[in-house]
Amino acid sequence: MDTWAWVAETPASWDDRKRQVLGGLDPALFGLGRPESGDPLGDEWWRVEDGAGRTLGYGRLDGSWGDAEILVLVRPDARGGGVGAFVLAHLETEAGRRRLHYIYNVVPHGHPDPEQVTEWLAGHGFVRNDVGELRKQVPAGVVQNSG
Repeated sequence: MDTWAWVAETPASWDDRKRQVLGGLDPALFGLGRPESGDPLGDEWWRVEDGAGRTLGYGRLDGSWGDAEILVLVRPDARGGGVGAFVLAHLETEAGRRRLHYIYNVVPHGHPDPEQVTEWLAGHGFVRNDVGELRKQVPAGVVQNSG
């Protein structure tokens, strides 16, 4: 693993880095609509940068309902190298700082590889509930382990 940075984007807006990380997928697939460059994005966003300043991925946290829906995005050429786990660990820390109890994700209909994403989330402790969300309790003590 390179030295990766977790960079808050406040406020977040749509840009070419996000478009590249999506790797040709439609932003609407992830509930982002069809933004134009510079359009503001809701929720809280962070990006992962390598030591050369290249954007490898993004994490989004929507904690507006007491728990937090998350989004983990990894640049296609960086997948399989631990970037997603890095994003997920940091999102758990962010949720812990906000004293949220659960983080969850819904794999959207039309996702090009829903089985792989579902298996990846399950491998990181997420469990499917009766409404199709993949949920994980925010671990106790995650705030103390933040980085």
